[in-house]
Amino acid sequence: MRMQALHREFGPGGSTGMPGLFALALLGACGSKELPGEANPAKAPPPPAAVGTPSSDVASVWFEEVAAASGVDFVHTFGPQRFWIPEVTGSGVGLFDYDGDGDLDLYALQGSDLLAEAPTGPGNRLFAGNGDGTFEDVTAKAGVGDQGFGMGCAVGDYDRDGDLDLYVTNVGPNVLYRNRGDGTFENVTEASATGLSDWSTAASFVDFDGDGWLDLFVVNYLRWSPANETECLDASGNRTYCHPNRYAGPARDTLLRNRGDGTFEDVSAAKGLHTIFGNGLGLVWGQLDDMPGIDFYVANDGMANQLWSGRTSGPMEERARLAGCALSGNGQAEAGMGVCLEDLNRDGIWDLLVTHLAGETNTFYMGGRRGFKDGTGRSGTAASSRAFTGFGVGLADFDQDGWPDLYVANGRVAMGTPTYSKERPLAEPDQVFRGLPGGQFEEHSPRGGTDPEILSVSRGAAFGDLDGDGDVDVVINDNGGPLRILRNVAPKKGHWALLDVRETDGQAAVGARLEIQVGTAHILRQVQRTYSFCAQNDPRVHLGTGLATAIERVTVTWLDGTQSEFGPLPVDQISKLQRPDPK
Repeated sequence: MRMQALHREFGPGGSTGMPGLFALALLGACGSKELPGEANPAKAPPPPAAVGTPSSDVASVWFEEVAAASGVDFVHTFGPQRFWIPEVTGSGVGLFDYDGDGDLDLYALQGSDLLAEAPTGPGNRLFAGNGDGTFEDVTAKAGVGDQGFGMGCAVGDYDRDGDLDLYVTNVGPNVLYRNRGDGTFENVTEASATGLSDWSTAASFVDFDGDGWLDLFVVNYLRWSPANETECLDASGNRTYCHPNRYAGPARDTLLRNRGDGTFEDVSAAKGLHTIFGNGLGLVWGQLDDMPGIDFYVANDGMANQLWSGRTSGPMEERARLAGCALSGNGQAEAGMGVCLEDLNRDGIWDLLVTHLAGETNTFYMGGRRGFKDGTGRSGTAASSRAFTGFGVGLADFDQDGWPDLYVANGRVAMGTPTYSKERPLAEPDQVFRGLPGGQFEEHSPRGGTDPEILSVSRGAAFGDLDGDGDVDVVINDNGGPLRILRNVAPKKGHWALLDVRETDGQAAVGARLEIQVGTAHILRQVQRTYSFCAQNDPRVHLGTGLATAIERVTVTWLDGTQSEFGPLPVDQISKLQRPDPK
């Protein structure tokens, strides 16, 4: 059952434009249309809980797998199996509105034959969203079917022409596609000087120097080539994939400054990034401390994580150890893959979550006035996460009770005795955890939120409202298997709101900080595309508000430090909050 979402635009102070329809309502089982406030009594949900009330313990299905029904037939491949480490690492997925029609589109990253002299294989694919949860393959028309060994992508309007451009990370070289604005893209990699030859993973467009032009931060994994591959065996003497530390080739991350003329320059050395190596996989960014400037947090695989404290001039300082988010609470470097940034316990300070290898926990770094502290032990996830290898990860209030829930996309990286599937020895179930007050969680049943349980080798996971019904859906790229689309069907505990926060030029205000007042709850959120593993996500800020029927106030702190206030805002609608033009 889908509810019809309404869309309103708000200027500072909460003035509204005329409401318009955001999506068509689907027909109910008896053919009747259901609108907000007019739900079929036979299907009416239980009374919503007050904002912040924990979810029910009753097991329920939260997601339905609908990729085939949605028109998406993408199947990931990594070419011939040679037990080389890139095979088991990719790939990611991106959600973004490439054609500006208000609907999320889907970009899936594909592998290829690592020994091919020329690009081979099916290539990456772009699916245009229709706004109702269905998609159409537009790869050939758009011209974005790169055939490199794909890892992830970044999305942003780097040339400031009003539409979103696409950067693709590969096991070298990367590719930049400029959006022409007519449904097609132009490969401008060579002209823009962005075709890095490294093995790149996560990436993000971000205006780190505040000059109005989007720069590129690119995370790199290993200095790898077929020549430095090595053979690894499991306990039974069979081939398996090697740990990244066996290659002795950690990489350095890259920062490309946008010159404003369509070209970029590598300023990594000048900004201090070349002082430290790491096996980088995950990336989030924002103003993570009380110092001005953008900070970049990089999750490293088997090495200490990095926190680059940003400044608009001079080199950045790596502060992860000082800040308490480089190692686990017992001082160990862990196998960091995916990463999220949220304020989980509503104390007004950012927290970090990093997914890890089986045998380790997914680690919660809880923020405080003096830095971060490992709070995994009290999160409620430690024991159950230790049995799985987590990659993609997202925090979203799937059941709309007022507390973010947790989705972790799992899949092993080492061969050996199959735990769940003889046919796919690396396959594992994903996990869903219901959010509780104070940044705690409890694992949801059935595992992964689906019935039957789905076994896969999950890697990239992206989060966003695909069908216009106001809740958060999930897209997962399965290493060596079919891409999955999980439609959110969780029994809802209350209301929702989507805050579409925009700059004066109409682009998403990525990096803006939101302080949201809902009843007595003070909620801190950030507009962000880049989190999870090698993914780009819906930048609109989704809130579950429980029983609350209005948002009293939203204070937006833009990247330049200026503020705007909006509200009151309605629930069960999409509200567009646009930055006022200073002119």
